[in-house]
Amino acid sequence: METNDVLVSAAGAVAFAIAFVVLLLVPLDADQHWWRWVCVVGCLMGVFGCWYIPRLHRGRAAAAERHAAKEHPES
Repeated sequence: METNDVLVSAAGAVAFAIAFVVLLLVPLDADQHWWRWVCVVGCLMGVFGCWYIPRLHRGRAAAAERHAAKEHPES
């Protein structure tokens, strides 16, 4: 099953960014401010995923090519 992993990662980053903005607008108790950090970290992980996933796919494709070349060497 083919999926657009970068799109999924970007959607997660946007969702966390929206949640962060909402939590900035909502008054929180002093012991509940950690929820904002959850949103910050979630957004950063989504951005990292957008950067890393294409590199991961290229690396996997290159490894598959190398593996196929070893199994079926052309004379």
